Amino acid sequence: MDLGSPIATGNTADVFLYNNKVIKLFKEYLPPNEALSEATKQKFAYSCGLNVPKVFEVTKVNGTQAIIMEHINGETLGQLIQDNIESVEHYISILVNVQNEIHTVKINSDEIESMAEKLNRQINSARTLGEEQKIKLLSRLRFLQYKSKLCHGDLHPYNLLVSNETISIIDWVDASAGDPRADVCRSYLLFSSYSHELAELYLRSYCDKTNLSEKAILEWLPIIAGARLNEKISPQETKRLEKIVGQFCANN
Repeated sequence: MDLGSPIATGNTADVFLYNNKVIKLFKEYLPPNEALSEATKQKFAYSCGLNVPKVFEVTKVNGTQAIIMEHINGETLGQLIQDNIESVEHYISILVNVQNEIHTVKINSDEIESMAEKLNRQINSARTLGEEQKIKLLSRLRFLQYKSKLCHGDLHPYNLLVSNETISIIDWVDASAGDPRADVCRSYLLFSSYSHELAELYLRSYCDKTNLSEKAILEWLPIIAGARLNEKISPQETKRLEKIVGQFCANN
């Protein structure tokens, strides 16, 4: 099947538009159940009434695991921010509203992957972390208490598609049943890798919307940083995250 050039590309998959449907092709290094895992989470989010592209099929395309899903014709919120930086506060408020809507969904860990199990696995698999660091991070993870809500796990402006007045949420591979504070902390960490000012604007906006404190959210920072060290990231980002973890471990 000739899919042409991808319309988007990422660390884990390439995305193609074919016959007015989106085909998401996963990279070969990923586990063979990666497409099914993400599709299951996306279907669950769809069943909760969230604006999520409908999944049509999990299959193989050109020998590669793939998800075939609904095509949403729109621009990413990230592109809109780039093109209209003077309206950044408005766009950040859109992201915050969408994220807060996701966090209103109450779920059990048997309905979707547990955040604690996911973070535990990621921290244990992070090659640049020492054993003592892993022990301290996992001890903090066990200490933090929360009621499970639906968390996207990778929410940033490029995972929101704006089509007319509708905001659609894509890329559900990292979704879990967990603490919204951890989900916000993950978004904050992603923002801060590009712009400290944008990260602070986002964090203030979320706290103003929900009455959560910045301190409560940033309690998760070393854990989320440690888990992110399991991902394919730049050497510069690796050093930044190692510094966050190192400062935490030195004080605990």
